Amino acid sequence: MPELPEVETIARGLHTRVSGDAIETIWLSSKPEPLKSPANEIAATLEHTRILTVRRVGKHIVFDLAPSKVRSKKAQPAQAQWIVHLGMTGRLQVCDPQSEVLKHTHAILKLKSGRELRFVDPRRFGRLSVAHSFDAGGIEPLEVDLDRFIDLFRGRETPIKSALLNQKLLRGVGNIYGDESLFRAGIRPRRRASTITRDQLTKLMTSVKEVLKEAIALGGSSISDYVDADGEEGFFQLQHRVYGREGEPCLVCKTPIKRIVIAGRSSHYCPKCQK
Repeated sequence: MPELPEVETIARGLHTRVSGDAIETIWLSSKPEPLKSPANEIAATLEHTRILTVRRVGKHIVFDLAPSKVRSKKAQPAQAQWIVHLGMTGRLQVCDPQSEVLKHTHAILKLKSGRELRFVDPRRFGRLSVAHSFDAGGIEPLEVDLDRFIDLFRGRETPIKSALLNQKLLRGVGNIYGDESLFRAGIRPRRRASTITRDQLTKLMTSVKEVLKEAIALGGSSISDYVDADGEEGFFQLQHRVYGREGEPCLVCKTPIKRIVIAGRSSHYCPKCQK
């Protein structure tokens, strides 16, 4: 599932390509799974609006919308939002209308520029919804300060890896970047959050921010189906130090990387470098 860097990369690419354009009509498939909001509500909210911005909130892509000139302000409140969660295989593609419509296309937005914005999702774990003041919950990890970060984990008896992945605490951090951040901070994923010292949490916060920023700069990690808004793969997977490297030598100490399962999720770590 795309995490914060992948969603940030896609949102930035979409903002560059479609902000300022207008949505004239929308077609939605008959498959119910992708629709978190009713189809008629999505259509009524999106049609005849202008795309102000495209941005990331947690692991969601948020399209901020405003009424176009052909629709009265009474019919469409300002700052309506289209919310897209990509799930595991969801993609947003800016296409020429004549290009082939892929089999698992669930939404087609016809834009005033003559292009189409399509949502394609073979496994149908992605979700489409509308809102007027969207809140993904949790704290933005790239903006959190040290005291707030420490408060998130103080007294928690859950493994630190599970706490990092809890979207009600930090929004956007997932399996890949949780593993990579814990490795850089020298903390084992199974350690109870309550046992981690202030100095260690300080290092962990720094590591989380560094890993996320580096991954964004490299366009995210192309694992499974991930591509950005231009259909290009990311490159941060080439920088993974532990994730997906079970049995391979640690890049620091040469100890074989171990893989364990915590709350049903794989975790990778170095038994020597992480305590």
